[in-house]
Amino acid sequence: MAENKKKNTAQICAELALPVAEELGVELWDVRFEKEGTEWFLRFFIDKEGLTIEDCENFSHAMDPILDEADPIDKHYCLEVSSPGIERKLITEEHVRRYLGYLATVRFIRAPEGYNQREFLLQLNDIKDGVITAEFEDGTLITFPKSDTAYIKLYYDFDSDGE
Repeated sequence: MAENKKKNTAQICAELALPVAEELGVELWDVRFEKEGTEWFLRFFIDKEGLTIEDCENFSHAMDPILDEADPIDKHYCLEVSSPGIERKLITEEHVRRYLGYLATVRFIRAPEGYNQREFLLQLNDIKDGVITAEFEDGTLITFPKSDTAYIKLYYDFDSDGE
């Protein structure tokens, strides 16, 4: 018998937000429902070339009545809409594929076999069927399932002057 897996709050809200994102010409990058201290936050991360604060405001205003009507959250929460940022988390396989050739901070759930640390700066070289091939600065390759990572975030050298 097939198990019917219940969707979590973030997944339900993402489904509600996808048509809004499409209508407003933005990409829905991620949705998180998180507790910080005693407060709950529903966070939508949207993206597009040249994303502005007005894009975030428009998305927020469009989502308000949809969330009110669907009422997917049974507690008080704060709604936030923002960009995923320059050091964005790469959540899906498509996100990783989009940034092949870029440097990323990869944090593993457990240190990979043969290593005594969990976090590395790697160049993303390939992803296929959830398995990532990446490269250390010295050219050594490492291959690992994306599911073994706590997160993958784009790396940006803030100390660089852009040259």
